[in-house]
Amino acid sequence: MAYVPGVALLAALVAGCSAGSGADDPAADSKPGTPPVSAAPPGKYRTLPESCRAVPRSTLKDLLPGAAELPEDQQEKIYEGTAVVTYDTDRKVGCRWKADAPDASRNLSIDFERVVSYDPAVSDDDRAREVYAKKEDAAGLPASGGVTPSGSATGSPSGSPSSSDGTSPASPDATTGQDGDADLGPRLLGGLGDAAFLDDALTRTGSTAQHRTVSVVFRTSNVIVTVNYTEQPARVTEVPDSRELQEKAQALARNLAETLSE
Repeated sequence: MAYVPGVALLAALVAGCSAGSGADDPAADSKPGTPPVSAAPPGKYRTLPESCRAVPRSTLKDLLPGAAELPEDQQEKIYEGTAVVTYDTDRKVGCRWKADAPDASRNLSIDFERVVSYDPAVSDDDRAREVYAKKEDAAGLPASGGVTPSGSATGSPSGSPSSSDGTSPASPDATTGQDGDADLGPRLLGGLGDAAFLDDALTRTGSTAQHRTVSVVFRTSNVIVTVNYTEQPARVTEVPDSRELQEKAQALARNLAETLSE
C-alpha cells in the first residue's frame, strides 16, 4: 500500500468536498448580480391618537353650541364624548358627540383607521390608497368635480340626496346650498393630507325635519380620517345651512391632519 503524506491527503479531501458542494448549495443556482427581494416599506404611522381627546374643547364648544346652555356636569359629559367600541384600537378608533338645543341638534363623529398591508410586496401606503379610493368611489362624487384647495367648489352641484325611506326632499337646497350656491356640492379637496374629499347629504325621514350631514374624508400616509358633522333643525320647515357645516367640518379635518403630522 502506497504511502500518502498527511498534507497531501488533507488537500485531496478538501478539493473533493469543494467540487461536490455545488449540487447542494442553493446559492449556487442564483444568478450573479440579482438584487435580493426586500419587503415594502411600512407606513408612517404605527399608532393612532386617543380619539375622544383629539378635538380641542374650544372646537367642541363651537361645533356643539347647544351644550353651553346645559349645567356644567352635563356639559362635561357631552364634551367627553363616547368612544367607539372596536376590537383593535391599534387599527381603528373613533369618538361621537351629540348636543341638543331648542333650535337644532348637532352630532359630530371622527374615525381614525390605520391601514396595514400584510403583503410584503405592497406597502402600507399603497394599501391605504386602495382603501381610500373605495371610500371616494362610494361617495359618488360628480365626475366633473375638480380639486378645490380652499373648499369653494369648482365642480358640479350635489345631486338630490334620497332619504332612508326613498323620498327626496322637496327643498331646492337638495342640489345647492341653502343660499343657492351651487359651489357647495360634493367634491375633491386639495391641501388636506395626501388626498381628500367632501360629501354633503340632505335627507328627510317621513315627516321629521330635514337633516344635513357633511363628511370630510382624508388620507395621510397609511391613516384615513373621517369627520361627520350633522345638524337637524327643530322645525320641519328649516333647512340646515351647507356653508356653515362644510366650513366647520373642513376646519376640524385640517386641524386633525396637522395634529397627525406633528
